[in-house]
Amino acid sequence: MSEDKGWKSPYLLLTVTMLLWGSAFSSSKSVVAQLPHTVAALLRFGGGAIALLAAVAVFGKPAAAPASARGGGRRAALAGVLGVFAYNGFFFWGLSLAPSLDAGIVIPVLSPVLTSAFLLVTGRERASGGRLAGLALGLAGAVVFFFGAGGSAHGGTTRLSGDLLYLLSAVCWAAYTLIGPRVLAGTDPLRATTYATCAGAVLLGVLAAPDLGEVHWDGLPAGLWLNVVFLAIGPAAVANLLYYRGVGTVGPASASLMMFMVPVVNTVCAMAFLDESFGGLQALGALVLLSGAVLAVTRGRVPARPRARTAPTAGKKPSEL
Repeated sequence: MSEDKGWKSPYLLLTVTMLLWGSAFSSSKSVVAQLPHTVAALLRFGGGAIALLAAVAVFGKPAAAPASARGGGRRAALAGVLGVFAYNGFFFWGLSLAPSLDAGIVIPVLSPVLTSAFLLVTGRERASGGRLAGLALGLAGAVVFFFGAGGSAHGGTTRLSGDLLYLLSAVCWAAYTLIGPRVLAGTDPLRATTYATCAGAVLLGVLAAPDLGEVHWDGLPAGLWLNVVFLAIGPAAVANLLYYRGVGTVGPASASLMMFMVPVVNTVCAMAFLDESFGGLQALGALVLLSGAVLAVTRGRVPARPRARTAPTAGKKPSEL
């Protein structure tokens, strides 16, 4: 059977990845509803670090030469300060103030807009008409979305504050994406992600330390622990493994388009399981932002599939949630 068909199809692997990442927002919100946001972040990414260490032991490529491995590990750990610690510190703080519905729009949709804007401003990519139009649409949609968060009947100053924290998360993720190829050069992507997650989890532990004593651990329901296990194993470990395999076949351009499934999946989960909703103005802003992000990423063209299957280049960090 061809790898393009059946359970090994790269698009099936990527679809499962987006389902896992899309469901992580509302799942994280349900944990934050029962625990301090700092502790919730620690449980998710502490567990994720353990799951990824296990994944490296089973699926990881052999480590590089000792000196090279140490250098790559240090660079990946430093990247984890930004992409795991800072990103998730803002994200889980935002979850304590605003619906997960907003996070699933702001972070995965605005991050590529911010990344594209930086690349254009610094001259690292050319300013095509399609990309400029997409950026203008995306930024306009973001303004409408945030205005709706603060001014609609469904919003308020607390929700707006949470959405601004999500914006900071998006900035951190865009920066992490931009520095990834240089910082993680020469390191297996799975191993680099594990180093980054472990470093970020340690710092999240330091941040959560003052709140750990406030948690009544013996009174936590079994459902919460099941949720934490899902977040650690599913979105953190399994999704990354599937994404690496999928992007190696279809290429990063096609894989990045599938990232736009994430806000759709998150919207369904947040409305179905948490009874969250948008105001009309926020919904309009979300649609404009999503349209602009797609246009900015694709430049008005659907990326062609690579002719030959290739493994992800060492140091190339694929976009992830």
